[in-house]
Amino acid sequence: MDAITTNRNLLIHGLFQDAIPFDTFANLLPTSFAVLDTRKSIIFLNQSMEALTGFSINEAMGIPCRHILRCNLCGTKCPVLSLSVDSEPACHECNIISRDRTKRPVRVTYAPITDDQGCFFGWLQSVENIVKDTADSETIVEAYSFGTLVSRSPQMERLFHVVSAITQTNSSVLVTGETGTGKDVLAEIMHNRSERAKGAFVKINCGALPETLLESELFGHQKGAFTGATENKAGRFKLAHNGTLFLTEIGDLPLPIQVKLLSFLDDHVIYPLGTTKGTQVDVRLMTATNRDLHQMARDGSFREDLLFRLNVVRIHLPPLREREGDTSLLLDYFLRSYMGKFKKTISGFSKDAMDLLLSYPYPGNVRELKNIVEFAVNFCQDGLISLE
Repeated sequence: MDAITTNRNLLIHGLFQDAIPFDTFANLLPTSFAVLDTRKSIIFLNQSMEALTGFSINEAMGIPCRHILRCNLCGTKCPVLSLSVDSEPACHECNIISRDRTKRPVRVTYAPITDDQGCFFGWLQSVENIVKDTADSETIVEAYSFGTLVSRSPQMERLFHVVSAITQTNSSVLVTGETGTGKDVLAEIMHNRSERAKGAFVKINCGALPETLLESELFGHQKGAFTGATENKAGRFKLAHNGTLFLTEIGDLPLPIQVKLLSFLDDHVIYPLGTTKGTQVDVRLMTATNRDLHQMARDGSFREDLLFRLNVVRIHLPPLREREGDTSLLLDYFLRSYMGKFKKTISGFSKDAMDLLLSYPYPGNVRELKNIVEFAVNFCQDGLISLE
């Protein structure tokens, strides 16, 4: 019997009259946690930890913790190195890198696991997502930022006021805008500022997976639902319980799955593949697209009734070329950010370079500007970024 099956057969005795499954109990907890063996390899993740890291228990089982949590304390700074079996739980603030390469500030607590005789068996690792709403660079005045979105243009200031008013609601949100305008960033900031901030922020790209796999990823599946479904799998909706599910590229969602999504919005019940038994989940749905969904609805490639349900609150992010005065602000913001990250001292941009950067239309928007500055800081050798 493999380790995953063994975990699913574990029972908790003594809490209730009858024994209860350990994994069922653990997955009800909103706290993200993992159980490590004495060598710091993972032997259990609950669903909240799966959502935070992006790795499933099947993928993480037996893998050293440092390859799953990917924390800046891993290695020689690992807190476990300074703990003994008699130590009290140790708490540290740090950053982890999730599977989608998102950097997340967290608070990690380690505690040794022993029996009533003091015999050491491994470690309990709990992870709390820390909400940080300040911009990365201290040089940016807070009035110019909303979380990590930086702007002083009238268009974005109006948007910040609107977003602040709706963060505490559970209404569906549709974020529109060109590629690179910051739709994903805005959605995560809204989650972090909401009452759901301690829940998971789960993101999936609707255009990145084929239809059959996407349906399983969203709603989950039962063992035997299709060829290769050897275990039950919780979908992204289940992982986002008490949190937020963010669907990017919603315009690429296939029509059959649009029907299931519409059904969820009606009753907040999901039906995993291979079962007719529904599961109720408490999820706030946010979606994003750079496509014209109204035109798609007229063409018949997107359900009009689903569009009405998603478009309860619509937020449109303007392209960078329409954000008055933001190009120079963002150039300075990213310059200082990458100077700190790469430990380089650069006085700024030459006049010719700045003139070019300010006149460029940025078809890739903020993402393109950010990449240009990162490239320039990497290759700048003389303390001033020039045209070359």
